[in-house]
This record gives sequence, structure tokens and C-alpha cells, in this order.
Amino acid sequence: MGAKVAVPTEVSMDERRVALVPATVAKLVSRGVDVTVEAGAGIGSYFPDDEYAQAGAHIVVTTGELWRGADVVVKVQPPLAAEIDLLRAGQIVVGFMEPSRDLDRVTRLRDGGVTAFAMELLPRITRAQSMDALTSQASVAGYRAALMAALGLGRFFPMLTTPAGTIRPAKVLVLGAGVAGLQAIATSRRLGAMVEAYDVRPAAKEQVESLGARFLSLEIDASAAGGYARELTAEERERQTALIGEHVAGSDAVITTAAIPGRRAPLLLTEEMVGAMRPGSVVVDLAAESGGNCALTRPGETIERGGVTVFGPVNVPSLLPVNASETYARNISDFLGLLISDGELALRWDDEIVAESCLTRDGVIVHEPTRALVEGSDR
Repeated sequence: MGAKVAVPTEVSMDERRVALVPATVAKLVSRGVDVTVEAGAGIGSYFPDDEYAQAGAHIVVTTGELWRGADVVVKVQPPLAAEIDLLRAGQIVVGFMEPSRDLDRVTRLRDGGVTAFAMELLPRITRAQSMDALTSQASVAGYRAALMAALGLGRFFPMLTTPAGTIRPAKVLVLGAGVAGLQAIATSRRLGAMVEAYDVRPAAKEQVESLGARFLSLEIDASAAGGYARELTAEERERQTALIGEHVAGSDAVITTAAIPGRRAPLLLTEEMVGAMRPGSVVVDLAAESGGNCALTRPGETIERGGVTVFGPVNVPSLLPVNASETYARNISDFLGLLISDGELALRWDDEIVAESCLTRDGVIVHEPTRALVEGSDR
């Protein structure tokens, strides 16, 4: 009998993605894996139960039965307390875990003896690129952010020549040129906007310019390991605010994407900056879930201040559930290839991808930064 992989329905509010789609189920089944899908798990992503059944999955109606019968449970959102209670010691759960945001979840997983793998902890190495869920979902978010800006703006993005005269293109400023930022740049350019971009990592300049945007060089280098950015010093933040303020004021749309793993998002737009923007302008803050890059951002809300609309979207990839699920499912399927061999569970603890992405195991928090946070909170 092959390893049993279960796909539950996501129960977090407004989550429409699913951890595996029929195409990836078929691949796993062909490798000897026994896949069980909870009835309705793919409905939010427009993948009906019959497509899963045709791919070789077993459809289960009872949630408890699904969880109890699995060797590995694959999810998108972190498991809720009620879901963790369904897991038994030694059982494996794979998905986003947000370990630094909810330490109680981590301790529940630890105390339950659950082996939890966090997709956001995968090392940023070449061999792990096909499993990089942060990248796949950030790309979806960046694309959607550009569309939100275009729809929210009270003017055209492209230059248009009409009998009534020529309409100039909109000016878009993207703050943060990681995966989401680069996709926002590319999409805004495809829509015909003039785009400027800024990132605290000078190495992003070449990527920004390759997409046809202008890179703002502010002589601040906050590059960190793994392609991420470190937190700026107080002096650097002050310089950054002064330097980007005039570019914000001249923009029709500002898309912010700056984030620091495990930390609050850096503040890039002050109230004064937003106040200097022209009425009818928009701000789309993709960092809303981790505190926001804009001082006016309210997670999950859209507000207007002085005629400027500020969007604070959360769980943006779920707004494009088909492609977001398809790409995430490929990430999960490839990761499972490191846990399952010839259809049977065979965890390769000597593999750095497996070892570094593990959050809890055998009643221990094995991810050292998270363990330090938990131990610090217990004092």
C-alpha cells in the first residue's frame, strides 16, 4: 500500500486555493501514492470532485476520516487549532505555517508530536526552485496588484491618442523589486504605464531595467543573505523617506511589496507622502498582512484619504485561485518527491531541503529561530 496523502478543504476565511489540483494528483498516483481529497476541496479553485476522481483520487466526505487516514496532510493555509487536534503523533503536515506570526500554533504542533514542514522555510537554493511556494504565490500577488491599481485609478494606464487629444500614460511607482514587485512592474508595463521602481538591494537594478522600468538609485544597500533585504537602520530609513517622497508625489499609482521574513513590514509611505499625491491616485499595499508599507494601510480594507485610495489587500493569491493553486500544487508535488520514494514514505533527513524546511518533529521545535522565539515568549 502506498503512502497516503490527504488534501483537506481549506477552512480559513476567504481562502479559495487548494493544495493539490487534479493534474498533480494524477502524477502522484502514477508514482504509487494513495491520494484522498475531501469533497469540495477544489470547488473554490474551480476543480470539481469528479476531476479529482478521474485523476485517481479517493473522495472522502468526512473531515475526520480524511485526516485520520493520512500519512501526509497537504495544505495551503497553516492548520487551525481544531485541525491540529485531528493530527496524531508522527503524522506529517505540509503547507505554509507562518511560524513567527503564531507561536501558539507551533507549540501545539510540537506538543502533538506532529512532523510539520513549512513551505516558507525552504532554503533558497537552485535545487529547491521548483518547490519555492513563496515565489510562485508572490508572482500571482504582484500581477493582481497591478490590476488592482489599474482598476482603482481614475484614468487610463496606457497612452491613448483620441480625436479629443492625446492622453498621457499613467505613472506607476513600485517599491520593492522582489518577485511580487517585478511581476507588478511587468504587468504595469504591459498595460502601458510608465514605471519607476525602487529597492534597497542595488542588485535589483538590472532586473528592473530589463522589464523596461526606471530604477531609482538612492545609494542605500540593504542586501541580505538568500536574496532578501535586511532591516534598515534609523538613519537609512530617514534618508530613504526623504529621497522617495518626491517620486511618490509624482506618481498616479504606488504599489508597495517590501517585506522582511519574520518581521513587521518596513514603513515606506508616511501619511504626509500620501497627502502629497494627486486626488484620484491609488496605493496598493501588498505588505498589508505583515503590518503594511503605508502608514494608512488597514489590512483587508480600502480607505480614501484626501482623494487618494489606499488598498490593503490580504491573501491576494487567493483572488486568482486557479493559477495560484496550479503553481502551488506543483511546489507541493515536487516537495513530496523528497518525502516519498517508490510510493512509500522515505524522509531524507540528510537532504538540506527536508531538514531546513522542517518546523517540528518528535515533540521538538527543530527550526532554531522559531524555537528561540517560543523559548523567549515562555520566560
